[in-house]
Amino acid sequence: MSTTDTTTTQPVRKGTFFEENGKSLLFIAVAILALGAIALYYFASYLPNRADEAAAKMFKSEQYVGVDSLANKAINGEGGNYGLEKIAEEYDNTKSANLANLYLGGIYLRKGEYKKATEALGKYTATGSPVADPLALGLLGDAYSELKDYKQAATYYKKAADKASNKFTSPMFLKKLGLVNETLKDFKGAEEAYEKIKSQYPDSQEATMIDEYLARVQAQTN
Repeated sequence: MSTTDTTTTQPVRKGTFFEENGKSLLFIAVAILALGAIALYYFASYLPNRADEAAAKMFKSEQYVGVDSLANKAINGEGGNYGLEKIAEEYDNTKSANLANLYLGGIYLRKGEYKKATEALGKYTATGSPVADPLALGLLGDAYSELKDYKQAATYYKKAADKASNKFTSPMFLKKLGLVNETLKDFKGAEEAYEKIKSQYPDSQEATMIDEYLARVQAQTN
């Protein structure tokens, strides 16, 4: 005698997923709200407070930046004043830390610590400044040039010249680009850099002897 399977399929209850995972979903929702609140505080309150604090602590070190004999005080600080290294490390994501990296790059270059200069300048983030941004790129070019990495130097000199075209920094970095290209035996590239000085910045100091530079590289390409 055969038996009949009396097992019946139970209907799936609607809302089962939410009933079984309600605690997890609630936790996720709370976490998202908490993250939103933290982000709001971070950008609206915490960052501005840190920025003001960093600017105040860096004030003294900034006064030492242009004085070679006070370079170590600018880097390391003095007494209760923060040095640029500490500002850059402890107050990242602030304008002061960004500026500190630019200052540090220039100081390390003057001290002959070229590797440290590339490391500091590599942390600088462009701000849209027509002066600071090309300067940071040009200083990187100087550091790599001193390290005899002329290809990298040429890359950064070109970026510096193109970053914010003006009669103050562009012809200076174009001239350096031309000289580095000459070192690389890229006489065509050097000629292009010098021609730009002559045509675009005829009133610049770099343009006063540019015909001599052009004659020198053209002698190599003809």
